[in-house]
Amino acid sequence: MTRAGHIDEGEVSSTSRAALRVLATALLDDLDVLTDRLVLMVSRAQPGYARLGASAPDALRENLAANLERGIQSLGGFVPEGASPDDTSRETGRKRAREGIPLEAVLHAYRLGAQVIWEGLLAASRERFGGRFDHDLLTASGWVWRVFDTRSAALVDDYRREESRLRSRELGRRHAFLNALLDGERGDTVLAQDAATVLGLPTCGPMLCVVALLDATADEPLRSPREALAARGLVSSWHVRPTDVVGLVALGDQPPSEVLAALRPAATGRVGASPVITTLAQVAEAYPLARTAARTLTAPGVAFLDDRLPEALLAGGSELTARLAQVAFGDLLTLPEPERATLLATLDAVIDSGGSPTRAAQRLYCHRNTVIYRLHRIESFTGRSMSSARDRLLFALGLLAVPLLDHRRQDGSGFSR
Repeated sequence: MTRAGHIDEGEVSSTSRAALRVLATALLDDLDVLTDRLVLMVSRAQPGYARLGASAPDALRENLAANLERGIQSLGGFVPEGASPDDTSRETGRKRAREGIPLEAVLHAYRLGAQVIWEGLLAASRERFGGRFDHDLLTASGWVWRVFDTRSAALVDDYRREESRLRSRELGRRHAFLNALLDGERGDTVLAQDAATVLGLPTCGPMLCVVALLDATADEPLRSPREALAARGLVSSWHVRPTDVVGLVALGDQPPSEVLAALRPAATGRVGASPVITTLAQVAEAYPLARTAARTLTAPGVAFLDDRLPEALLAGGSELTARLAQVAFGDLLTLPEPERATLLATLDAVIDSGGSPTRAAQRLYCHRNTVIYRLHRIESFTGRSMSSARDRLLFALGLLAVPLLDHRRQDGSGFSR
C-alpha cells in the first residue's frame, strides 16, 4: 500500500486488484441495502447509536452510508480525485466525539461496517459470479483488513483530537464560571444557575469551598480529590489556579467531617475548608476563609476554619502576628532554640492544664517544682504573670503565633500569598 487506501502492486496481485474492482463496483450498486443492514446492526449492538437513530435517523444513515461508500471505493482503487481515503473516517471520529459516543462504541460500529463490506464482497463473488473471485479475494484479505485498520486509526486520531479540544473548551468554561463566582457576583442568580450546570453542582444546598495552597514544598497539594470524595458519595468540582487548587463540594445530607476525612489521606500540602455555605453565590465569601484555614497549618493536612478560628485570626495578618509574639514573649524569643522550646512547651502544658503546675508536670514527665521554676523564668523574661487573665490570653495567642512565624521563615513566602 502506498498512500492509505490505494492499491500497492507490491502487496496485491494484478488479478486480485481486478477482482476487487469488479466486486467493489457490485457493492456500490447495493449500497442502500448494505447501509440498511449496518444501521440495524449498530443500533442493536450500541445503545448510543440506537439513540442517534431515534433522534436523527437520516443523519445516522447518511453517515454510515458515506463510510461504507468510501471504504468500498478504497478497496476498489477509485476514490474520487481530490478526496482523501480517510475523510469520512476522520469526520466520523470528530462527529461522534462531539455527540459524546464512547470511543469503544464508535470502534465497534466501525468494525461492524468492515464486517458488512467483507461479507458483501464474499456474497457478491459467490452469488453474482459463481465464486469466481473467491481465491483472489482470499489472497487479498490481509491487505483488505489493513485498509480497514488504517481507516480505523484515522478515526481514532481525529476522535481524540476533537475530544481534547472539547475538554479544553469545557475546562475553560468551568474556569470562567468559577472566576466569576470568586469575583463576587453574588447577586446574579442567573450566573449561579449557569455555573451550577457547567460545574456539575446544585445551585443551592450545603456546600464547602476547599482550597489547597500551591506551596513550593508540594507541587500537588491534594491528590485525586474528586475520586476520594466520590468514594463517599460526594460530588465535587476542582480547578487549578496560579496559587492554589479550588474545590467546591456538595455535602448533600453528609456533615463537613466526611469531606475532611476523605481529603486527609490525599493531602500532601496545606488544605483549608470554609464554613458551610448554602448557595454558589456565597463562594466569593467562602474562598478567602478556606485560604485562611489552609494558612493556619504549618505542615501538610486539612483544616476546617471553624476548628481553627484563633489561628485564623493570627494567620490573617503576618505583621500583627509577629508583633503579638514579640509583645507576649519579649526576650524569651532570643534564647537558644532548645531552651526557648522547653519554656514554650512548659507554658503550653500549664495553660492546657488549666494553670495547674501539678497536672502540667504529669504531662511533661517532670517534677512539679521544675514546672514552677520554669514558670518563674518565663515571667522574668516576659514581664508578665500567669495570675493575670489578660496575660494568660496573650500567652495563649502567642503560643499559636510562634509556629506560624517559624513556618513563614522556613517557607520564605509568608502568609500573604
